[in-house]
Amino acid sequence: MTKSMTEGKSLGLILQFALPLFVGNLLQQTYNIIDAAIVGRFLGQDALASVGASSSVQFLVLGFCIGICCGFGIPVAKWFGAKDYDKMRSYIFQAMILTIGAAICLTAACALLCPNILHLLSTPEDIYEGAYQYLLIIFLGIPATLLYNFLSGILRSVGDSKTPFLFLACSTVLNIVLDLLCIIVFHWGCAGAAIATITAQVVSGILCLIYIKKRFEILHLRASDRKMSGDVTKDLILMGIPMGLQYSITAIGSMVMQSANNSLGSIYVSGFTAGMRIKQFFMCPFDAVATAVSVFCGQNLGAGKIDRIKKGIRQGVAVGVTYGLFAGGVLILAGRSLSLIFVTSSAVEVLDASAKYLRCLGFFFWSLGILNICRMTTQGLGFSGRAIFSGLTEMVARIIVSMVFVFGYGFTAICFADQTAWLSACLYIVPVCLSCVKRVSKTVKGEGE
Repeated sequence: MTKSMTEGKSLGLILQFALPLFVGNLLQQTYNIIDAAIVGRFLGQDALASVGASSSVQFLVLGFCIGICCGFGIPVAKWFGAKDYDKMRSYIFQAMILTIGAAICLTAACALLCPNILHLLSTPEDIYEGAYQYLLIIFLGIPATLLYNFLSGILRSVGDSKTPFLFLACSTVLNIVLDLLCIIVFHWGCAGAAIATITAQVVSGILCLIYIKKRFEILHLRASDRKMSGDVTKDLILMGIPMGLQYSITAIGSMVMQSANNSLGSIYVSGFTAGMRIKQFFMCPFDAVATAVSVFCGQNLGAGKIDRIKKGIRQGVAVGVTYGLFAGGVLILAGRSLSLIFVTSSAVEVLDASAKYLRCLGFFFWSLGILNICRMTTQGLGFSGRAIFSGLTEMVARIIVSMVFVFGYGFTAICFADQTAWLSACLYIVPVCLSCVKRVSKTVKGEGE
Protein backbone atom coordinates (compact mmCIF):
# COMPACT_ATOMS: atom_id res chain seq x y z
CA MET A 1 0.00 0.00 0.00
CA THR A 2 3.05 2.26 0.34
CA LYS A 3 4.60 4.07 -2.63
CA SER A 4 8.20 5.15 -3.12
CA MET A 5 8.82 8.37 -5.07
CA THR A 6 12.55 7.76 -5.45
CA GLU A 7 12.21 6.05 -8.86
CA GLY A 8 10.33 6.99 -12.03
CA LYS A 9 9.34 10.23 -13.77
CA SER A 10 9.29 13.00 -11.18
CA LEU A 11 6.49 15.13 -12.68
CA GLY A 12 4.22 12.13 -13.15
CA LEU A 13 4.80 10.99 -9.56
CA ILE A 14 4.20 14.48 -8.16
CA LEU A 15 0.98 14.97 -10.12
CA GLN A 16 -0.22 11.45 -9.33
CA PHE A 17 0.39 12.07 -5.62
CA ALA A 18 -1.08 15.58 -5.77
CA LEU A 19 -4.33 14.59 -7.52
CA PRO A 20 -6.02 12.91 -4.52
CA LEU A 21 -4.79 15.77 -2.30
CA PHE A 22 -6.23 18.30 -4.72
CA VAL A 23 -9.59 16.57 -4.98
CA GLY A 24 -9.64 16.14 -1.20
CA ASN A 25 -8.87 19.80 -0.61
CA LEU A 26 -11.45 20.68 -3.24
CA LEU A 27 -14.05 18.63 -1.42
CA GLN A 28 -13.13 20.28 1.87
CA GLN A 29 -13.41 23.75 0.40
CA THR A 30 -16.61 22.74 -1.40
CA TYR A 31 -17.97 21.84 1.99
CA ASN A 32 -16.79 25.19 3.40
CA ILE A 33 -18.61 26.97 0.59
CA ILE A 34 -21.77 24.90 1.04
CA ASP A 35 -21.55 25.42 4.80
CA ALA A 36 -21.32 29.19 4.34
CA ALA A 37 -24.06 29.09 1.69
CA ILE A 38 -26.42 27.17 4.00
CA VAL A 39 -25.69 29.58 6.84
CA GLY A 40 -26.03 32.66 4.63
CA ARG A 41 -29.15 31.50 2.81
CA PHE A 42 -31.07 29.99 5.72
CA LEU A 43 -29.85 32.04 8.69
CA GLY A 44 -29.08 35.37 6.95
CA GLN A 45 -26.05 37.56 6.32
CA ASP A 46 -25.56 38.31 10.03
CA ALA A 47 -25.12 34.60 10.71
CA LEU A 48 -22.70 34.40 7.79
CA ALA A 49 -20.74 37.22 9.38
CA SER A 50 -20.82 35.35 12.73
CA VAL A 51 -19.26 32.25 11.17
CA GLY A 52 -16.67 34.31 9.28
CA ALA A 53 -15.79 36.80 12.02
CA SER A 54 -13.32 34.41 13.64
CA SER A 55 -11.97 32.71 10.51
CA SER A 56 -8.48 34.10 10.98
CA VAL A 57 -8.14 32.79 14.53
CA GLN A 58 -9.50 29.43 13.41
CA PHE A 59 -6.75 29.40 10.81
CA LEU A 60 -4.24 30.29 13.52
CA VAL A 61 -5.18 27.44 15.85
CA LEU A 62 -6.24 24.78 13.35
CA GLY A 63 -3.37 25.77 11.07
CA PHE A 64 -0.96 25.15 13.95
CA CYS A 65 -2.51 21.69 14.40
CA ILE A 66 -2.17 20.91 10.70
CA GLY A 67 1.36 22.33 10.63
CA ILE A 68 2.75 20.25 13.47
CA CYS A 69 1.22 17.09 11.96
CA CYS A 70 2.83 17.90 8.59
CA GLY A 71 6.12 18.54 10.38
CA PHE A 72 5.95 15.20 12.18
CA GLY A 73 5.48 13.51 8.81
CA ILE A 74 8.72 14.88 7.34
CA PRO A 75 11.16 12.57 9.18
CA VAL A 76 8.72 9.69 8.66
CA ALA A 77 8.96 10.24 4.88
CA LYS A 78 12.76 10.55 5.14
CA TRP A 79 13.25 7.24 6.95
CA PHE A 80 10.70 5.54 4.72
CA GLY A 81 12.71 6.71 1.70
CA ALA A 82 15.86 5.38 3.36
CA LYS A 83 14.04 2.05 4.04
CA ASP A 84 14.86 2.22 7.76
CA TYR A 85 11.42 1.13 8.97
CA ASP A 86 12.36 0.62 12.63
CA LYS A 87 13.50 4.23 12.80
CA MET A 88 10.36 5.31 10.98
CA ARG A 89 8.07 3.59 13.51
CA SER A 90 10.01 5.08 16.41
CA TYR A 91 9.28 8.54 15.00
CA ILE A 92 5.61 7.67 14.53
CA PHE A 93 5.20 6.57 18.17
CA GLN A 94 6.83 9.65 19.64
CA ALA A 95 4.95 11.92 17.24
CA MET A 96 1.73 10.31 18.50
CA ILE A 97 2.64 11.14 22.12
CA LEU A 98 3.41 14.75 21.19
CA THR A 99 0.14 15.05 19.26
CA ILE A 100 -1.88 13.85 22.28
CA GLY A 101 -0.14 16.41 24.47
CA ALA A 102 -0.86 19.16 21.95
CA ALA A 103 -4.54 18.18 21.81
CA ILE A 104 -4.96 18.50 25.59
CA CYS A 105 -3.12 21.82 25.93
CA LEU A 106 -4.62 23.55 22.88
CA THR A 107 -8.20 22.52 23.59
CA ALA A 108 -8.09 23.72 27.20
CA ALA A 109 -6.37 27.03 26.42
CA CYS A 110 -8.50 27.95 23.40
CA ALA A 111 -11.83 27.09 25.06
CA LEU A 112 -11.00 29.24 28.09
CA LEU A 113 -9.77 32.18 26.01
CA CYS A 114 -12.58 32.11 23.42
CA PRO A 115 -14.38 35.30 24.66
CA ASN A 116 -11.11 37.22 24.88
CA ILE A 117 -10.21 36.21 21.33
CA LEU A 118 -13.50 37.49 19.91
CA HIS A 119 -13.13 40.81 21.73
CA LEU A 120 -9.57 41.08 20.46
CA LEU A 121 -10.90 40.65 16.92
CA SER A 122 -13.29 43.59 17.41
CA THR A 123 -16.27 41.33 16.68
CA PRO A 124 -19.40 43.49 16.23
CA GLU A 125 -21.96 43.13 19.03
CA ASP A 126 -24.79 42.21 16.68
CA ILE A 127 -22.99 39.00 15.63
CA TYR A 128 -21.03 38.23 18.83
CA GLU A 129 -23.31 35.52 20.27
CA GLY A 130 -23.35 33.45 17.09
CA ALA A 131 -19.61 33.87 16.63
CA TYR A 132 -18.95 32.71 20.21
CA GLN A 133 -21.08 29.56 19.89
CA TYR A 134 -19.46 28.63 16.59
CA LEU A 135 -15.86 29.25 17.68
CA LEU A 136 -16.16 27.50 21.05
CA ILE A 137 -17.44 24.27 19.46
CA ILE A 138 -14.68 24.41 16.82
CA PHE A 139 -12.11 24.74 19.62
CA LEU A 140 -13.59 21.81 21.55
CA GLY A 141 -13.13 19.75 18.38
CA ILE A 142 -9.37 20.33 18.18
CA PRO A 143 -8.59 16.69 19.15
CA ALA A 144 -10.63 15.52 16.14
CA THR A 145 -8.67 17.85 13.86
CA LEU A 146 -5.38 16.54 15.20
CA LEU A 147 -6.48 12.90 14.93
CA TYR A 148 -7.30 13.12 11.23
CA ASN A 149 -4.32 15.27 10.26
CA PHE A 150 -1.80 13.18 12.18
CA LEU A 151 -2.96 9.88 10.69
CA SER A 152 -3.44 11.24 7.17
CA GLY A 153 0.02 12.84 7.38
CA ILE A 154 1.57 9.47 8.24
CA LEU A 155 -0.22 7.81 5.33
CA ARG A 156 1.01 10.49 2.92
CA SER A 157 4.57 10.16 4.22
CA VAL A 158 4.64 6.55 3.06
CA GLY A 159 3.22 7.45 -0.34
CA ASP A 160 -0.54 6.91 0.15
CA SER A 161 -2.44 10.10 -0.66
CA LYS A 162 -5.54 8.30 -1.98
CA THR A 163 -6.85 6.86 1.28
CA PRO A 164 -6.96 10.17 3.21
CA PHE A 165 -8.79 11.65 0.22
CA LEU A 166 -11.42 8.90 0.23
CA PHE A 167 -12.08 9.36 3.94
CA LEU A 168 -12.18 13.12 3.50
CA ALA A 169 -14.73 12.65 0.73
CA CYS A 170 -16.93 10.59 3.06
CA SER A 171 -16.46 13.23 5.74
CA THR A 172 -17.46 16.03 3.37
CA VAL A 173 -20.70 14.33 2.34
CA LEU A 174 -21.50 13.59 5.98
CA ASN A 175 -20.69 17.20 6.87
CA ILE A 176 -23.17 18.58 4.36
CA VAL A 177 -25.93 16.20 5.49
CA LEU A 178 -25.33 17.10 9.15
CA ASP A 179 -25.26 20.80 8.25
CA LEU A 180 -28.72 20.59 6.73
CA LEU A 181 -29.97 18.49 9.63
CA CYS A 182 -28.55 20.70 12.40
CA ILE A 183 -29.45 24.05 10.82
CA ILE A 184 -32.72 23.43 8.97
CA VAL A 185 -34.27 20.58 10.98
CA PHE A 186 -32.94 21.09 14.51
CA HIS A 187 -32.62 24.90 14.22
CA TRP A 188 -29.30 24.98 16.10
CA GLY A 189 -28.08 28.05 14.21
CA CYS A 190 -24.34 28.76 13.99
CA ALA A 191 -23.66 26.14 16.66
CA GLY A 192 -25.21 23.52 14.38
CA ALA A 193 -22.71 24.32 11.62
CA ALA A 194 -19.82 23.81 14.03
CA ILE A 195 -21.26 20.56 15.43
CA ALA A 196 -21.60 19.17 11.91
CA THR A 197 -17.97 20.04 11.12
CA ILE A 198 -16.51 18.43 14.24
CA THR A 199 -18.64 15.29 13.97
CA ALA A 200 -17.49 14.71 10.39
CA GLN A 201 -13.84 15.17 11.38
CA VAL A 202 -14.17 12.61 14.15
CA VAL A 203 -15.52 10.10 11.64
CA SER A 204 -12.70 10.70 9.13
CA GLY A 205 -10.05 10.32 11.85
CA ILE A 206 -11.53 7.04 13.09
CA LEU A 207 -11.70 5.70 9.52
CA CYS A 208 -7.98 6.46 9.04
CA LEU A 209 -7.16 4.63 12.28
CA ILE A 210 -9.16 1.54 11.31
CA TYR A 211 -7.60 1.48 7.83
CA ILE A 212 -4.03 1.68 9.16
CA LYS A 213 -4.82 -1.11 11.64
CA LYS A 214 -6.15 -3.42 8.93
CA ARG A 215 -4.02 -2.61 5.87
CA PHE A 216 -0.64 -1.12 6.88
CA GLU A 217 1.47 -3.74 8.64
CA ILE A 218 4.55 -1.58 8.15
CA LEU A 219 3.01 1.12 10.38
CA HIS A 220 2.02 -1.20 13.24
CA LEU A 221 3.97 -0.28 16.35
CA ARG A 222 5.91 -3.02 18.12
CA ALA A 223 7.07 -3.14 21.72
CA SER A 224 10.55 -2.03 20.66
CA ASP A 225 9.06 1.03 18.93
CA ARG A 226 7.23 2.23 22.05
CA LYS A 227 10.19 3.91 23.68
CA MET A 228 10.90 7.59 24.17
CA SER A 229 14.18 8.97 22.84
CA GLY A 230 15.40 12.46 23.58
CA ASP A 231 17.02 12.78 20.15
CA VAL A 232 13.91 11.66 18.29
CA THR A 233 11.63 13.89 20.37
CA LYS A 234 13.95 16.85 19.81
CA ASP A 235 14.01 16.16 16.07
CA LEU A 236 10.20 16.00 15.92
CA ILE A 237 9.81 19.20 17.92
CA LEU A 238 12.31 20.99 15.70
CA MET A 239 10.28 19.87 12.66
CA GLY A 240 6.73 20.14 13.96
CA ILE A 241 6.74 23.29 16.09
CA PRO A 242 8.32 25.59 13.46
CA MET A 243 5.96 24.23 10.83
CA GLY A 244 2.99 24.79 13.11
CA LEU A 245 4.23 28.27 13.95
CA GLN A 246 4.63 28.93 10.24
CA TYR A 247 0.86 28.55 9.84
CA SER A 248 0.14 30.43 13.07
CA ILE A 249 2.43 33.35 12.40
CA THR A 250 0.81 33.78 9.00
CA ALA A 251 -2.57 33.68 10.73
CA ILE A 252 -1.58 36.40 13.22
CA GLY A 253 -1.27 38.80 10.31
CA SER A 254 -4.64 37.56 9.06
CA MET A 255 -6.12 38.18 12.53
CA VAL A 256 -4.94 41.78 12.50
CA MET A 257 -6.35 42.13 8.99
CA GLN A 258 -9.65 40.55 10.07
CA SER A 259 -9.85 42.80 13.12
CA ALA A 260 -9.33 45.84 10.90
CA ASN A 261 -11.98 44.57 8.49
CA ASN A 262 -14.43 43.77 11.32
CA SER A 263 -14.19 47.39 12.44
CA LEU A 264 -15.61 48.44 9.05
CA GLY A 265 -18.99 46.84 9.85
CA SER A 266 -20.97 43.65 9.21
CA ILE A 267 -21.41 44.33 5.47
CA TYR A 268 -17.67 44.16 4.90
CA VAL A 269 -17.40 41.17 7.26
CA SER A 270 -19.95 39.31 5.11
CA GLY A 271 -18.28 40.38 1.86
CA PHE A 272 -14.86 39.38 3.13
CA THR A 273 -16.19 36.03 4.38
CA ALA A 274 -17.71 35.21 0.99
CA GLY A 275 -14.58 36.29 -0.87
CA MET A 276 -12.31 34.38 1.48
CA ARG A 277 -14.27 31.14 1.01
CA ILE A 278 -13.89 31.45 -2.75
CA LYS A 279 -10.19 32.30 -2.41
CA GLN A 280 -9.59 29.21 -0.27
CA PHE A 281 -11.39 27.07 -2.84
CA PHE A 282 -9.09 28.27 -5.62
CA MET A 283 -6.01 27.79 -3.43
CA CYS A 284 -6.55 23.99 -3.23
CA PRO A 285 -4.20 23.08 -6.12
CA PHE A 286 -1.35 25.12 -4.59
CA ASP A 287 -1.56 23.19 -1.34
CA ALA A 288 -1.82 19.83 -3.10
CA VAL A 289 1.16 20.36 -5.41
CA ALA A 290 3.26 21.86 -2.59
CA THR A 291 2.55 18.88 -0.31
CA ALA A 292 3.37 16.46 -3.12
CA VAL A 293 6.68 18.20 -3.86
CA SER A 294 7.51 18.25 -0.14
CA VAL A 295 6.97 14.48 0.25
CA PHE A 296 8.82 13.87 -3.03
CA CYS A 297 11.82 15.86 -1.78
CA GLY A 298 11.69 14.23 1.67
CA GLN A 299 11.79 10.70 0.27
CA ASN A 300 14.52 11.53 -2.24
CA LEU A 301 16.55 13.23 0.47
CA GLY A 302 16.47 9.96 2.41
CA ALA A 303 17.57 8.15 -0.76
CA GLY A 304 20.31 10.73 -1.42
CA LYS A 305 18.99 11.70 -4.89
CA ILE A 306 19.61 15.44 -5.11
CA ASP A 307 19.12 15.77 -8.87
CA ARG A 308 15.59 14.45 -8.52
CA ILE A 309 14.94 17.00 -5.77
CA LYS A 310 16.03 19.89 -8.00
CA LYS A 311 13.96 18.64 -10.92
CA GLY A 312 10.90 18.15 -8.72
CA ILE A 313 11.12 21.73 -7.42
CA ARG A 314 11.39 23.23 -10.92
CA GLN A 315 8.46 21.24 -12.22
CA GLY A 316 6.35 21.95 -9.14
CA VAL A 317 6.86 25.71 -9.42
CA ALA A 318 6.02 25.61 -13.15
CA VAL A 319 2.75 23.79 -12.46
CA GLY A 320 1.89 26.18 -9.60
CA VAL A 321 2.50 29.39 -11.55
CA THR A 322 0.60 28.13 -14.61
CA TYR A 323 -2.42 27.29 -12.51
CA GLY A 324 -2.16 30.62 -10.63
CA LEU A 325 -2.41 32.59 -13.86
CA PHE A 326 -5.52 30.66 -14.90
CA ALA A 327 -7.23 30.87 -11.50
CA GLY A 328 -6.42 34.57 -11.21
CA GLY A 329 -8.21 35.23 -14.47
CA VAL A 330 -11.32 33.45 -13.19
CA LEU A 331 -11.31 35.50 -9.97
CA ILE A 332 -10.99 38.74 -11.92
CA LEU A 333 -13.76 37.98 -14.40
CA ALA A 334 -16.22 35.91 -12.36
CA GLY A 335 -15.73 36.99 -8.73
CA ARG A 336 -19.11 38.70 -8.40
CA SER A 337 -21.01 35.82 -9.98
CA LEU A 338 -19.29 33.32 -7.67
CA SER A 339 -20.22 35.45 -4.65
CA LEU A 340 -23.91 34.88 -5.44
CA ILE A 341 -23.44 31.40 -3.95
CA PHE A 342 -23.48 32.95 -0.48
CA VAL A 343 -25.92 35.85 -0.62
CA THR A 344 -28.92 36.86 -2.69
CA SER A 345 -28.64 39.37 -5.52
CA SER A 346 -30.42 41.96 -3.34
CA ALA A 347 -27.37 42.18 -1.02
CA VAL A 348 -25.66 44.55 -3.45
CA GLU A 349 -23.13 46.02 -1.01
CA VAL A 350 -21.97 42.61 0.15
CA LEU A 351 -21.58 41.43 -3.45
CA ASP A 352 -19.63 44.57 -4.38
CA ALA A 353 -17.23 44.05 -1.47
CA SER A 354 -16.63 40.37 -2.24
CA ALA A 355 -16.15 40.99 -5.98
CA LYS A 356 -13.65 43.77 -5.32
CA TYR A 357 -11.65 41.59 -2.92
CA LEU A 358 -11.46 38.71 -5.42
CA ARG A 359 -10.65 40.96 -8.37
CA CYS A 360 -7.67 42.45 -6.55
CA LEU A 361 -6.45 38.99 -5.53
CA GLY A 362 -6.63 37.67 -9.07
CA PHE A 363 -3.83 39.84 -10.45
CA PHE A 364 -1.31 38.34 -8.02
CA PHE A 365 -2.61 34.79 -7.56
CA TRP A 366 0.31 33.32 -9.52
CA SER A 367 2.73 34.27 -6.73
CA LEU A 368 1.24 31.53 -4.52
CA GLY A 369 2.61 28.96 -6.96
CA ILE A 370 6.12 30.11 -6.12
CA LEU A 371 5.56 30.75 -2.41
CA ASN A 372 3.86 27.48 -1.48
CA ILE A 373 6.15 25.14 -3.40
CA CYS A 374 9.37 26.81 -2.22
CA ARG A 375 8.17 27.00 1.38
CA MET A 376 6.97 23.39 1.58
CA THR A 377 10.15 22.19 -0.14
CA THR A 378 12.29 24.01 2.41
CA GLN A 379 10.31 22.28 5.16
CA GLY A 380 10.46 18.92 3.40
CA LEU A 381 14.25 19.15 3.26
CA GLY A 382 14.33 19.56 7.03
CA PHE A 383 14.73 23.34 7.34
CA SER A 384 11.46 24.17 9.08
CA GLY A 385 13.17 26.85 11.14
CA ARG A 386 14.11 28.79 8.02
CA ALA A 387 10.73 28.37 6.41
CA ILE A 388 9.07 29.94 9.43
CA PHE A 389 10.48 33.34 8.49
CA SER A 390 8.42 33.36 5.31
CA GLY A 391 5.37 33.26 7.56
CA LEU A 392 6.88 36.02 9.67
CA THR A 393 7.31 38.10 6.53
CA GLU A 394 3.67 37.54 5.60
CA MET A 395 2.57 38.49 9.09
CA VAL A 396 4.51 41.76 9.13
CA ALA A 397 3.25 42.73 5.67
CA ARG A 398 -0.41 42.12 6.60
CA ILE A 399 -0.05 43.98 9.88
CA ILE A 400 1.50 47.02 8.21
CA VAL A 401 -1.24 47.21 5.59
CA SER A 402 -4.00 46.64 8.17
CA MET A 403 -2.75 49.05 10.82
CA VAL A 404 -1.42 51.81 8.56
CA PHE A 405 -3.54 51.88 5.42
CA VAL A 406 -7.02 50.68 6.45
CA PHE A 407 -7.72 53.93 8.30
CA GLY A 408 -7.09 55.94 5.15
CA TYR A 409 -8.24 53.56 2.41
CA GLY A 410 -10.79 51.37 4.19
CA PHE A 411 -11.75 48.10 2.49
CA THR A 412 -9.46 48.85 -0.46
CA ALA A 413 -6.46 48.32 1.83
CA ILE A 414 -7.93 44.97 2.96
CA CYS A 415 -8.17 43.96 -0.69
CA PHE A 416 -4.40 44.35 -1.15
CA ALA A 417 -3.15 42.96 2.17
CA ASP A 418 -2.82 39.33 1.00
CA GLN A 419 -0.94 40.18 -2.17
CA THR A 420 1.53 42.36 -0.30
CA ALA A 421 2.17 39.45 2.08
CA TRP A 422 2.61 36.89 -0.70
CA LEU A 423 5.09 38.94 -2.72
CA SER A 424 7.09 39.88 0.37
CA ALA A 425 7.35 36.25 1.44
CA CYS A 426 8.44 35.21 -2.08
CA LEU A 427 11.36 37.61 -1.95
CA TYR A 428 12.56 35.79 1.15
CA ILE A 429 11.75 32.11 0.54
CA VAL A 430 13.04 31.68 -3.03
CA PRO A 431 16.73 32.34 -2.26
CA VAL A 432 16.40 30.44 1.02
CA CYS A 433 14.99 27.38 -0.78
CA LEU A 434 17.85 27.43 -3.30
CA SER A 435 20.34 27.74 -0.46
CA CYS A 436 18.83 24.75 1.36
CA VAL A 437 19.04 22.59 -1.77
CA LYS A 438 22.73 23.46 -2.12
CA ARG A 439 23.32 22.64 1.53
CA VAL A 440 21.74 19.17 1.42
CA SER A 441 23.58 18.53 -1.85
CA LYS A 442 26.91 19.17 -0.15
CA THR A 443 25.88 17.00 2.81
CA VAL A 444 24.91 14.05 0.61
CA LYS A 445 28.12 14.35 -1.42
CA GLY A 446 30.15 14.47 1.79
CA GLU A 447 28.47 11.30 3.09
CA GLY A 448 29.11 9.60 -0.25
CA GLU A 449 32.80 10.35 -0.06
